[in-house]
Amino acid sequence: MLKRFRRASAAAATLALLATGCGSGSSDTQSPDGNDAVTVGVIPIVDVAPIYLGKEQGFFAERGIDLTLESSQGGAAIVPGVMSGQFQFGFSNVTSLLLARSKGLPVQVVASGNSTTGDPSEDFGGVVAPKDSDISDAADLAGKSVAVNTLNNIGDTTIREVVRQAGGDPSTIKFVELPFPDMPAAVQEGRVDAAWVVEPFLTIATDQGARTVAANFAETHEDLMVAAYFTSQQLIDANPNLVDRFTEAMNESLSYAQEHPDEARDILGGYTDIDTGTAADLTLPRWSPEIKTEPVQRLADLAVSDGLIDTAPDVAELLP
Repeated sequence: MLKRFRRASAAAATLALLATGCGSGSSDTQSPDGNDAVTVGVIPIVDVAPIYLGKEQGFFAERGIDLTLESSQGGAAIVPGVMSGQFQFGFSNVTSLLLARSKGLPVQVVASGNSTTGDPSEDFGGVVAPKDSDISDAADLAGKSVAVNTLNNIGDTTIREVVRQAGGDPSTIKFVELPFPDMPAAVQEGRVDAAWVVEPFLTIATDQGARTVAANFAETHEDLMVAAYFTSQQLIDANPNLVDRFTEAMNESLSYAQEHPDEARDILGGYTDIDTGTAADLTLPRWSPEIKTEPVQRLADLAVSDGLIDTAPDVAELLP
């Protein structure tokens, strides 16, 4: 555990060094039609469907934004990309943003990304185990090996919390770092006892016979905001009008995606490798413009209690 914590701290320190020499964060580039050219760092997953829909629907163009979406492997690349001005905005899970803020990086949430459905029986993420496993609920994860995509982040902190709630000892879990695409096979082949997966890998795993044994997002908080769109304080200071327009367009995109789930499923094929059959079956996140402080504070408190950070940052300063 200590070794993993040091590794996470070293990564955060690297981000801090990257931020030290970052640019102004301003966006003075204009497209040929006179709109502001804006690049957003995103991850090619189900969660970001609203921003692709919003671009397609013209919500950003209507507000004078010429939007470019650039895929990255994850928040480890997106956070320094936003800090350096490579991206004007980025998408990241909330725990990663809390960790960045705790290390002094001036990240600022500008819009919600996605949230749990709040329904433990039907959420877009969960912990799966083989169909013949003796793991039947969260408490049974104690003492087992559980795959997560990143150690010391939103996956293992929420898993520890639901195990704790169920009466198990979360300190005995052995977390194993694996990419999401590798997890269904790892579970099926018995290389790990269980795995935390999000869509479409949750549907893929259950189609292969795995069982969902814990809903770590919904059971941590029924309104848990899992990810958010963010920018740098530099951009907010340099061009607050652009930030306001981006937030307005993003909020409209979130509402549109929530109200048009079929269109959200259809657009997945344009930026992911998800086939139409899987897209039709998977559970979508909840997309709402509303940002509540309490669920974010819950993630901050878990980050402290699980040793990811010493002191939680001021959540009110992170949120809009």
